[in-house]
Amino acid sequence: MSTSVDDAVAIGVVIDDQELHVRIKDGRTISAPLEWFPRLASATPAERLDWRLIGAGEGIHWRGLDEDIAISALLRGR
Repeated sequence: MSTSVDDAVAIGVVIDDQELHVRIKDGRTISAPLEWFPRLASATPAERLDWRLIGAGEGIHWRGLDEDIAISALLRGR
């Protein structure tokens, strides 16, 4: 299955002490270092767990951190 960067949607998120891992509907998992996202890097584990998918999976939002990450930007390494 081929999915363009702009059509990719997230179905799950896992955050450990070093990386953000995003499961994509087409079966891929994207991982990025937390240092790319200073708000997530400095957040408590509880704050990191308080996320929700937005735009039918086009992005991830952390309300308490005022952080949004677009899946298309993540796939582009931004």
